[in-house]
Amino acid sequence: MNSGVNRTNAYKIVSMIILVILAILFAFPLYWIVTGAFKTAASVNATSPDWFPKEWVLDNFRKLFSKQSAPLWELGIPFSSKFSADGKPIIFSAGPKVPAAIRWLLNTVFMAVMAMILTCITAAMAGYALAKKRFKGKTMLFTLIVCAMALPKQVILIPLLREMSSLSLYNTIWAVIFPTVGWPFGVFLMKQFSEGVPGEMLEAARIDGAGEAKTFVDIVVPMIKPGIGALAIFTFINSWNDYFMQLIMLSSTPKLTISLGIAKLQAENATDFGLIMAGASLAAVPIIAIFIAFQKYFTQGIAMGAVKG
Repeated sequence: MNSGVNRTNAYKIVSMIILVILAILFAFPLYWIVTGAFKTAASVNATSPDWFPKEWVLDNFRKLFSKQSAPLWELGIPFSSKFSADGKPIIFSAGPKVPAAIRWLLNTVFMAVMAMILTCITAAMAGYALAKKRFKGKTMLFTLIVCAMALPKQVILIPLLREMSSLSLYNTIWAVIFPTVGWPFGVFLMKQFSEGVPGEMLEAARIDGAGEAKTFVDIVVPMIKPGIGALAIFTFINSWNDYFMQLIMLSSTPKLTISLGIAKLQAENATDFGLIMAGASLAAVPIIAIFIAFQKYFTQGIAMGAVKG
């Protein structure tokens, strides 16, 4: 009996040591970027690395916020580029001038949040319909969605670009948001979670006179909330890090995201790694905040998905 308890305790200790080591290895790049943002140029470029800043400075952030400027916001008339003389959207309101890095960060937050909200709404409804509704072609439709998950984004890039251009959305944040909304993985994930909704509860709601919208909002959504939380994190991170789509769809400086902005700074300041680390540190803040906010739902969603698998 004692030998079994000792083996269990030893297993827990070894597992904890391995997890701590892995956590340190995964967290080290973030630590290096954040501390590098507060180092001097000499310390960042030193041959022997300084694992901890000898002198904490804010010069990198000062340079980041002083390189370029852009309007804090721009409110334009939708589809007005078709009627303007120069082919550019008509702007009827623009905010005060701020450092371009602030505008890039706001652009990225708006893009990721809107993509997250729209994707969660559409994927939840589509997954519920595929899981609980009967209609012709459902199996074929779900098969196409699964096949689309294996389709590289580069294959559909030209059609997407032409579509966004025809809608006069090229070089706008919406050109990056809309292609994300129909994410096949989100529909697949929500279908798997919707399969666990008891049909008896849906039938009881119909008997009580609840319509489809009320049934979905009051019964289905609370039961698949862990899946929605997991999808929210996946979508936010996927949209935030989708550098390729942002590079193709965005061009002007005020419309750039923080990833494109950092790349632009890197091109202009090839050896200023402190400046680049400051921009990367700024870009990491919203990702960490979103993960902390949805961490409970994320872990529940992953655990439930593992049990289903």
